Amino acid sequence: MMQILNQNKGTFLSALLCVVLLFNGCKNETKEEVEVAKKPNIVFIMSDDHAYQAISAYGHGLNNTPNIDRIAKEGAIFNRGFVNNSICAPSRAAMLTGKHSFKNGKVDNIHAFNWDQDNFAKALQKNGYETALVGKIHLDGLPQGFNYSNVLPGQGQYYSPEFIENGEKKTYPGYITHVTTDLALNWLDSKRDKDKPFMLMYHQKAPHRTWMPEEKYLTLMDSVTFNPPSNFFDDYKGRPAAAGQEMSIYKDMDLVYDLKMLDKEGELKTQYRGMFQKKYDRMTNEQKAAWDAYYEPIIADFKSKNLKGKDLAIWKYNRYMHDYLRTIQSVDDGVGQVLDYLKENGLEENTIVVYTSDQGFYLGEHGWFDKRFMYEESFRTPILMKYPKEIKPGTVIDELVQNIDFAPTFLDYAGVEIDESIQGESLRKLVNGEASEWRDAIYYTFYEYPAEHKVKRHYGVRTDKYKLIHFYYDIDQWELYDLEKDPTEMNNVYEASEYASVKEEMHKQLEKMRTKYGDSDALNQENLDKYLSKKGIKKH
Repeated sequence: MMQILNQNKGTFLSALLCVVLLFNGCKNETKEEVEVAKKPNIVFIMSDDHAYQAISAYGHGLNNTPNIDRIAKEGAIFNRGFVNNSICAPSRAAMLTGKHSFKNGKVDNIHAFNWDQDNFAKALQKNGYETALVGKIHLDGLPQGFNYSNVLPGQGQYYSPEFIENGEKKTYPGYITHVTTDLALNWLDSKRDKDKPFMLMYHQKAPHRTWMPEEKYLTLMDSVTFNPPSNFFDDYKGRPAAAGQEMSIYKDMDLVYDLKMLDKEGELKTQYRGMFQKKYDRMTNEQKAAWDAYYEPIIADFKSKNLKGKDLAIWKYNRYMHDYLRTIQSVDDGVGQVLDYLKENGLEENTIVVYTSDQGFYLGEHGWFDKRFMYEESFRTPILMKYPKEIKPGTVIDELVQNIDFAPTFLDYAGVEIDESIQGESLRKLVNGEASEWRDAIYYTFYEYPAEHKVKRHYGVRTDKYKLIHFYYDIDQWELYDLEKDPTEMNNVYEASEYASVKEEMHKQLEKMRTKYGDSDALNQENLDKYLSKKGIKKH
């Protein structure tokens, strides 16, 4: 009997192995394939212009975002997350490459992004990941590093949006936030190779201007009157760059384009009325009917009141806030759908989920909307992150982190070598409590001037307590802020004698940052010359 068993031992073991393989998906996997399968999945959620003040987890009380908050409750919230350059395309380029704008070449929204350079999606793809990009990226050209891409051309449209699926343009019926979510879920459920770990970049247009809510949320918070921030009527004393901007809610926010006062009589003849008319015309008849039923009484009431001065400013602020926050509610719904999908399909435990925005946004601070400045509200961005295997629920991170840190973080978790050219730092040890030290300063640049909103070119450094900014080109202005005593940045203390030693130390810190990252005045001039040439502007 033993002889028979020994003779058939090889056959028996082969049969046993086949049974094991059958339960393992009928696939004879190599050791490398097994290791790849253990790698964490990544869902990287990014919205556009989502102010941290408008996420309820940050405690500002403006709105309720229960699904985004889930990421913080089940993982970590970053109280000091910042961008390197507060404008759409440059921020996204920095996120992809892990490099500052002057290193990856995308310094503004005007010049092209070089997709041929390395990005973290390419590195993950080369190391066994199935990768996808869905929604807004705002970088021209066919995205590289993705098995699947379905992206918006430029800024995208809220209603009946166009997408470019793997290079082919298509128009989808419906509301952009839902369409983006549906496309992301469809890829997760039907299009990806489920034998591989995945990385999905799920990027929403909302709440980018012009803040067009879906019909479902047109009346959301109608009963709420928002009180403007304490510095809403800022006089910009001692801050000439701040005084020169054109992003004032009172002076620059268009009644029709921004605030939907598209009266049928055509009496409100604003600068951008025609542009908004085109956006309105993208709606179906049913959508227009719902839209008109809501806005027409508001338009009539506004025209009857003939508001002026501060009354008009407060009215515009409230209309802005209502529409802006309503678009966020749809984003939050989509986040909930994706989180539910991960949980229901057994993917939650081994999936890293990050929620962030491409930059912050002004919700009336200094009287503004938009971004661009190095002042806190646009410099700072929300970051929330969960990964059940490593991040404890309710973790709070107060260190200075930046959008250049995303690329090395994802590569670190995936076990992929981080190229030495990457300028960010992995957040992994920071969120799991293993980091013994961290950076003490972050660096910022902004280049897009002369341009819309008239925000001067500037660069600067922020530490835990202070911020130093240099505005240049057609101005030579330095600003220094004590962030502990003056968190709303109303008092420029650059020339104050009691801050002489702080000023000296901050200048040293600035030069240290510029040397570390490879920035210089000569590089600024080179980028300026290219920009002016592209825009057809004579040198100042």
